[in-house]
Amino acid sequence: MRKTLLAMAMGAAILPGIAAAQSQPPPRIVVMGEGEAVAPPDMALLSLSVMREAKTAREALDANNDAMAAVISAMKGFGIEERDLQTAGIQINPRYNYENKPDGSQTAELVAYQVTNTLSIRVRDLQKTGEIIDRSVSLGVNQGGSVSFANDDPSTVIAQAREKAVADAFTKAKTLSKAAGVSLGRVLEISEQNSAPPPGPIMAKAMPFDSREAVPIQAGENAYRVQVNVVFELR
Repeated sequence: MRKTLLAMAMGAAILPGIAAAQSQPPPRIVVMGEGEAVAPPDMALLSLSVMREAKTAREALDANNDAMAAVISAMKGFGIEERDLQTAGIQINPRYNYENKPDGSQTAELVAYQVTNTLSIRVRDLQKTGEIIDRSVSLGVNQGGSVSFANDDPSTVIAQAREKAVADAFTKAKTLSKAAGVSLGRVLEISEQNSAPPPGPIMAKAMPFDSREAVPIQAGENAYRVQVNVVFELR
C-alpha cells in the first residue's frame, strides 16, 4: 500500500513538469519585412479658398457668396461632378486695429469682417488641373490652399507592396537563421504594421494669387509602403 501511494505521489510530481515542458512555445524568430510599390496618380485633390472683407459681416458674406458661386459654376463647366465638390469650411472673423497707449494699455477698433470659404475639389482629369487653378484665381480665389495627388483605387498597388514586404521578411529570416545555424520552420503568424499613404499635399502660401497662364503641374508618382511582421518557427 505504501509503495502504491509513493508511486502515485511521484507521478503527480512528474506530470506538472511534463505539462509545463509541453506548454512551452517552440523556438521562434520574428522579422519585419518592408515593401514599396509606386503608381502614377489618377486624381488631383485641390483646396481653394475665397476671402472677402467688408465693413459688416453681412456684406462680407454676400461678396464671398457671389465669388464662390462663380468658382463652383466654373468647376462644373470643367466637367467636375457634384460628388467631387465639397465645402471644407466657412470662417467669419472680425478684423481689429490695435493701438498702444502711453500707459501701456491697448485699444481695439473693429475695422472690418473677413469671410473665408474653402472648397475641396477632386479633379479626375489631371491635364485640367493647372487650367482649373488658373481659372479659379481669375474668378476670385485669393487664399492659399493645397494640391495633392491620389489614386482612386490603390488596392492593386498596395497588394504589390504587401507581396514585396512578405518576400522581404522571408529573405531576412533565411539570412538570420542561416547565420544562427538553425532551420526555418512553418510560419506561425503574419501581421501588417501599416500601409503608408501617398506623399502629403503640396501647400501653397496664404497670399493673393496673380496668374497669367495655366499653372504648371507635375503629378509624379505615389509611393505606397507596407510593413509586415512575420513569426517563424525554428527547428
